[in-house]
Order: sequence, then structure tokens, then C-alpha cells
Amino acid sequence: MNTEQNNSKAIENIETKSVMLEIKDLRKSFGDNAVLNGFNLKLYEGENLVIMGKSGSGKSVMIKCLVGLLQADSGSIKIMDQEINTLNQKDLNILRTEIGFLFQGSALYDSMTVRENLEFPLRRHKSRFQNTSNMDELVTEALESVGLLHAIDLMPAELSGGMKRRIALARTLILKPKIILYDEPTSGLDPITSKEIIALMRSIQKQYKTSSLIITHDVDCARVVSERIILLVDGVNYVEGTYSELSTSTDVQVKAFFK
Repeated sequence: MNTEQNNSKAIENIETKSVMLEIKDLRKSFGDNAVLNGFNLKLYEGENLVIMGKSGSGKSVMIKCLVGLLQADSGSIKIMDQEINTLNQKDLNILRTEIGFLFQGSALYDSMTVRENLEFPLRRHKSRFQNTSNMDELVTEALESVGLLHAIDLMPAELSGGMKRRIALARTLILKPKIILYDEPTSGLDPITSKEIIALMRSIQKQYKTSSLIITHDVDCARVVSERIILLVDGVNYVEGTYSELSTSTDVQVKAFFK
């Protein structure tokens, strides 16, 4: 079986799994500027799906619509079979505990230690984690997952950029989310640290069986972590496929991403 047949077979296997997240005909404009023009995607159970696109192509707008920071003009967003536009605030907040979001800038609380940063989501979602007696255990497990248990009592100002990104990921993992949204996970990091974060993302997928939607312009990140890639061009999913398929495409729009 050749590489192309292997790629097709891999996608077929993914598409037999449960759909964790589905976007249909998503549209969002700002005045006369149509940023999302009927975007569609399906994220399957246990899959790493990468979204690539140029600056201003709608990647950040799409992810903000997903987490409720922006209201789409039209279209459907279903997360684990729940249409988010029909949920009341209470049910939406419950659903959000199943979704981890790794912010581009890590978004740690500067006045809190690493331990306190990780404890914060547990205290915030007491209804889901009623037994806080094992809080230390959960914090330890999350930090061990990212290889930074020794940093538990440090302040964010004492951490390097790569360490901050790892701690932010540990904070995301502590709620045991079924879906993780990564917004430019390697942005602003040096090449060595980027490779460490990429390897960590793969490790987390295997350990926690998460489904991940990864927004990135980092071709190396896309190559290593993705099962599938969607190229977002002019507000629509221009093309999708495996890294091997897209990186060897003769389409001019596609080739521009893989120079």
C-alpha cells in the first residue's frame, strides 16, 4: 500500500469514531468584512485536527465563536452533540468544563504561584470537583504530565516562556477535558522549546485520549501533531487532508503554506 492509500485509510479510520465537535456553515462579518463565509469542520474522538491559515483568515474568530467570546451571525456549532447557541448560561458553563483552552499568551495569573494557578479552576468548578481533599493530588498529576512538578511553588515571573506554556497546559489538563483548543501553541517560542511543546501535545493526546483542535501557522507543528489539516482561506475550508497530501499538492494556494 502506497503513502497516499495509507493516508486515505487513516482518515477513513478517524471518521468511524464519534464526532466531538461539529461546525456547519459558520458565518461572521464585521461590517462589510466577511471573515467566516460558511466554514465547516468535524473533530473526531481522539483526533488532532490542525487549522492553518494566513493572518486575518478567520482562525481566531472561529475559535472565539467556539468558546462563546463572539456570537456568530449564523451557522451551527455542536459540542458533544449539544448545540451551544441553544444552551442557557448554566448548561453552557457546565459544557465549558469539558473543553480546555490553551491561550496564545499562556494567561497565567501573575500574583499566584504555579500551585495556586492550577488550583484556581478546581475551586471555580466546585460542583464538578466536590472533593477538594485530593486537590494536591490533581495538581501534582497535572504538573508531572508536563514535567514541571519542581516548579510548583514558583511565581510566573520566575518561569521561562516555555515553562509558562507548559504550566498553562497543566492548568488546562487539571479539569480532565475531553476537547482541547490550542491557539498558536508554539508562537513566540524558540525552535528547541517549540519542539518540546509539540512532543508534549502528542504525549498528552496519548495519555488523556483528548480530541484537539489546533490553530497554528507552524508547519513543523502541523506535520508532527496532525491527523488531518484544514486550510482556511477567505473564510471557508479551502481544502483538507493529511500533511503528506497537502504538502505535496500542486495547488498554488496550498503550496504557499508549505514552502
